[in-house]
Amino acid sequence: MDVGASEFAGCLPCLRDRVGRAAFLGLDLEFTGLHSTFPQDNQPSLLDSPAERYQKIRQSVQRFTIAQLGLAIFSEENSNKYVVHSYNFFLFPSTLGVTDAELTLSASSIQFLSHYGFDYNKFLKDGIPYMNELQEKILSQRLLEGSWKVCSALNMKVVKKAIDEVTCWLAVAEEGDTVILQDLNDSQMLDVQLVLREALQNIWTQPLGQNEVMVKKVSLQHRHLLESSSHDSCQKELILTSARGFTNLFQIIVEAKKPLVGHNMLMDLCHLHDKFYNPLPESYEEFKRNIHHLFPVLIDTKTVTKSIWKDYQFPRVSNLLEVYEVLCSILRKDRNLTHPLAFSSDLNPMDPACPVIALASDSARYVLLKSAHLQLCRLTEDAVKANPCFSQYLTALAEYLNKVNFIRGGVSSIVRMNCSVLRVLRDYRHHPKLHISVYRHWRHSPNVNCLLK
Repeated sequence: MDVGASEFAGCLPCLRDRVGRAAFLGLDLEFTGLHSTFPQDNQPSLLDSPAERYQKIRQSVQRFTIAQLGLAIFSEENSNKYVVHSYNFFLFPSTLGVTDAELTLSASSIQFLSHYGFDYNKFLKDGIPYMNELQEKILSQRLLEGSWKVCSALNMKVVKKAIDEVTCWLAVAEEGDTVILQDLNDSQMLDVQLVLREALQNIWTQPLGQNEVMVKKVSLQHRHLLESSSHDSCQKELILTSARGFTNLFQIIVEAKKPLVGHNMLMDLCHLHDKFYNPLPESYEEFKRNIHHLFPVLIDTKTVTKSIWKDYQFPRVSNLLEVYEVLCSILRKDRNLTHPLAFSSDLNPMDPACPVIALASDSARYVLLKSAHLQLCRLTEDAVKANPCFSQYLTALAEYLNKVNFIRGGVSSIVRMNCSVLRVLRDYRHHPKLHISVYRHWRHSPNVNCLLK
């Protein structure tokens, strides 16, 4: 289900309920760019330590933004059966009373999104606003001070036109007379009302429908009464809720503390922190503490599938769709495996022990449950004789929890160093005589060869 700003408010109550009842959540983000070319040494390197890679990602995250966020909500209907609801949220930085965001686009990322039919009109015209806690604090302070700032150049033109129209009308209007301002979008309706109220003390504003604002000439005494009304659409909390936009759902997800699943999700986590929580800190250790506080249970399917390569002769694929297709065919291609699942022609719901997914949308490609089922079967033969629940899958995946895959760098995950050869290489990478020798041995090492693919 595609969701833009026009649908988001209506979907939020249902989303809150579904997240609260979920067994786990799947997340995937699309960006306007991946790796910034500024400065020139900002490109990822096979020699990067986690802290070094974090600093490079941090610079990229500060330049690029999120174009779309995919969320899959998995609810455990009964033992080993799940209902999944999928959403694609189009996002666009909030322009309400905060510093105007700069959008940087990477040509390769835009080409990639275009190839897969990304709707740029939805992104630009109906993207859901969002802001982090620092931006919300700035906005809240401006509301308290009564110093509203119109950041959008387009909205500024609309506001100036409204001021001219209302000022001319006000000169001849009687108390109680009204005038209607038309063809306003959501942010323009708010900008127009706040600026008019601040500039003119003898008027009151009220929204009519979705794109109109009524302006009424009132006495100062009546104005004071209206300002204290609980029905005022321009109350501070209502404005903040509107400006937060998608951040309201982010906070629901954080409060729910559900296991969060992604694929190669380090970049995703950095953007989640920066766009919806707070600007990324300089310290890599502080970033890890913050992420653990926000999402106590993380599962990176890249880390999980890398681990089962050896046990199931798993082809070394990285694309998520390729991983799914391999999981569905792995046993069909190797029926001679003396393994509890070897009787199955395919890893799909036809296998009575395999998790069943009841789709509430048109997407059926979910990797985690299939990977978890393989892992559980590796640990115990009882998995094929009963219907495992999600808590059993979590137990089977315990060694992978909170281990986010580290793409083509000095370690395999961001929580521990697994490859001593790369440690040696990093220590001697500037040594003119040892560098080539170490590289030759490292390149053919079975422990790290996968990092080259």
